[in-house]
Amino acid sequence: MTPTAIMQRRYSTKAFDPARKISAADWQELENVMRLSASSVNSQPWHFLVLESDDAKQRFARAGTDDKYAFNSPKITNASHVVLFCTRTTLDDDYLNHLLDTEASDGRFKKDDEFSAMMDGARRLFIDLHRHDLKDMQHWMDKQVYLNYGSLLYAASSLNIDTVPLEGIDPVALDAEFGLREKGFNALVAVSLGYRAADDFNAELPKSRLPADELFTRL
Repeated sequence: MTPTAIMQRRYSTKAFDPARKISAADWQELENVMRLSASSVNSQPWHFLVLESDDAKQRFARAGTDDKYAFNSPKITNASHVVLFCTRTTLDDDYLNHLLDTEASDGRFKKDDEFSAMMDGARRLFIDLHRHDLKDMQHWMDKQVYLNYGSLLYAASSLNIDTVPLEGIDPVALDAEFGLREKGFNALVAVSLGYRAADDFNAELPKSRLPADELFTRL
């Protein structure tokens, strides 16, 4: 499929077929996409809670949707997989050093060489900008996670896998249910993945977007 065809195919699935499951090979592709996603200064401030079992999806629904967002619960329990995107609560020195060590191990540079020091300095420059000057550190990290989120939606559509982005969840309750804060993460947003049900009303509706001449200014 062309990029346009991939985007044309993608839509927010309103009903999933619980009998259809994503293959292990396709799921591995999607996990690879999440791991390889772009982030500012390669900060990678994310963690992914992948829910595959019926028990895990029921726990998610009970804590995260049944009370405030019951209309979203079937999109959780009937999906093949659900991913809860989480943001790190901090980018401390230990984590930044871990990033640097990983980059060196992956061969981007030799540890403690000039390029290593330049990369570390640039990363800390931008992180400190958001931490101390702009004072929007958590919001900045959340934006990196949303970059990853969009990559997953696109990649899933390229594999003919259906998705629905879910902001209608209770992040505070999900933090508690899965012990996320104790692990250094906060729940942010979720996506359900699988295959549309035959009665999904949204599947055949035409896509509607603002016209190109309204959206683009070409100079």
